[in-house]
Amino acid sequence: MKADHCGFQVRHMDKAITFYTEKLGFQLDHRAINQEEQEEYAFLSLGTARLELIQDLVNEYLIPEVKKPFCPHYCLEISDMVTSLADLKAKDIPILKGPLLIEKEETWVYFTDPDNNILEYIQWFNKK
Repeated sequence: MKADHCGFQVRHMDKAITFYTEKLGFQLDHRAINQEEQEEYAFLSLGTARLELIQDLVNEYLIPEVKKPFCPHYCLEISDMVTSLADLKAKDIPILKGPLLIEKEETWVYFTDPDNNILEYIQWFNKK
């Protein structure tokens, strides 16, 4: 068994795809409408990381409140926190908290997409 993808609900598919592709570097792999479920969905990828975006075509999506411990979230491993953090700031992506640090282990930062879906960048120092 292996992990396949994480899914986030979004309000506007076009805006969400633009955020993930233009600001975070994901690639749009597939987009369609499931008429039976009344949902539009899109699959995106960034290296081996896969993400599904889902928009309910019937019910309004109310943006969730963000609060500690910032769960659920989708974590992406990065190699350079300083560069990645500068990139987030340059693209006006809201930082929730961080970067945080556990000496000699890891550094991480939490941020959100436009629908308050929580993402995390993590840099491991001694990954085994």
